[in-house]
Amino acid sequence: MPDRFKPAAQILKDYNYDSAKLIPILQKVQDAYHFLPEDIMRFIANELKISPAKVFGVATFFAHFAITPKGKHIVRVCNGTACHVKGSAGIIEAVKKKLKLKDGQETTEDLLFTLECVSCLGACGLAPVMVVDDIVHGQVTPAKAEELIDEVLKAEAK
Repeated sequence: MPDRFKPAAQILKDYNYDSAKLIPILQKVQDAYHFLPEDIMRFIANELKISPAKVFGVATFFAHFAITPKGKHIVRVCNGTACHVKGSAGIIEAVKKKLKLKDGQETTEDLLFTLECVSCLGACGLAPVMVVDDIVHGQVTPAKAEELIDEVLKAEAK
């Protein structure tokens, strides 16, 4: 077995190859690989004796699963109604520019950041809202968004 499959194999063993535990298995696999690689999902399907379509279906149905590589730091900008009205589009553009993300690109090439534009973060009273690594920042401006990114970059440089 190639080394690449060993973390997934151990997770499957930990869950006794129980296909009823597909979601927690995929959660642990995503923790290990930082996303759900296609070859690993096929391996899981094969080992659990279920169709790859079922594994892919679960992985693509739930928003917390990622089938493309994610950055070390996740930046979420709310673009729901309250945030949009209060200027979230400008924040999104500022973050894209700061991270040098091209159209359609969510993750920086160095896999340091992923930008996610979400429909709601549940903090409408703080609009516009940006979450960096699970820390909520309210009443964000484009300039404040850039400062938050700079803080992460400074911490990474240490």
